[in-house]
Amino acid sequence: MLVQNEFLKKIKDFGLNTYEAKIWTALLSRGVSTAGELSDIANVPRSRSYDVLESLEKKGFIIMKLGKPIKYLAVPPEEVLERVKKKVQEEADSQLVNLEKLKESDILTELNTLHTEGVSMVNPSEITASLKGRDRLYSHLDMMIKEAEDSILLVTSEEGVIRKLANLSKSLEKANKKGVKIKIAAPITPKTKDILSKAEKYAEVVDSDSKGRFCIVDRKQVMFMLMDDETVHPNYDVGIWANTSYFSETLVNMFEKNISLKN
Repeated sequence: MLVQNEFLKKIKDFGLNTYEAKIWTALLSRGVSTAGELSDIANVPRSRSYDVLESLEKKGFIIMKLGKPIKYLAVPPEEVLERVKKKVQEEADSQLVNLEKLKESDILTELNTLHTEGVSMVNPSEITASLKGRDRLYSHLDMMIKEAEDSILLVTSEEGVIRKLANLSKSLEKANKKGVKIKIAAPITPKTKDILSKAEKYAEVVDSDSKGRFCIVDRKQVMFMLMDDETVHPNYDVGIWANTSYFSETLVNMFEKNISLKN
C-alpha cells in the first residue's frame, strides 16, 4: 500500500515518526495483520517493524492479539485521537506544575543572579539584538513591557496598533496597574477608533500619522522596527532591540518635541 507523503506528514501530527505512520496506516487498511505482512505493505524494513509495533502499542494506537503468529489490531482513529489529546494534556499539565515550582525555587534565584551579574559586566553597546519575524518581535515587546517600571512609549502604524493591542493589551494593562505611565501614539482612524478607545483605560492615546514603529521602556530599552509593515511579510519583519539610555532618551525627546510642534 502506497501512502502519499503529504498524508504521512499530516499523520505525524498524532506524534508518530515516519515508520510508525506507515505501519499504523497499513494496519488501518487491513484491520488485523502480522508484523511481516505490515512490513511488506508499508515498505518498512522487517528488522524495524517489531520495534515500531511495540512503540505503537505503548502509545495506544494498536492492540497485540496473542497467538501464533502474533497479530495486531488497529484501534479506531477517533479513540486514538482522544488518547493522544489526553496524553498531551497530561504532559502539558505536568510541565506547567514543574515550571511553577521552578518559579519559587532557589534555582531561578541563582539564574537571575547570574544574569544580573553577567549583564552588569557587559558594555552597553554590546547589549543589542536583531529579531526577525513578527511573532519574535511581539514576544520580545511583551517581555519589555513586563519589565517596565516607570514608562512605556509605543509608536506604531494604523495596522500596527491593531496587531499590537491584540497581542499586548493584557501586559499593558498589568503594567498600568503597577503604576507605569503608558503612551500610545498611532493614527486615530475609523479602523482604529474602537481599539484605541479601549486602550484609553490604561494609556494616554495620541493621534500620530508617523509610519515609524518603535517602543521605548523606562527610557532605557528600545525596540525599533526597520521595515514598512504595509509591504513586508510578517515572517520577514525585522526589529533592532537595544538597551541604551542615551539613544532611548534622544528618541523620546525627539518624539515629544514633534508632537508638541503639531499641537
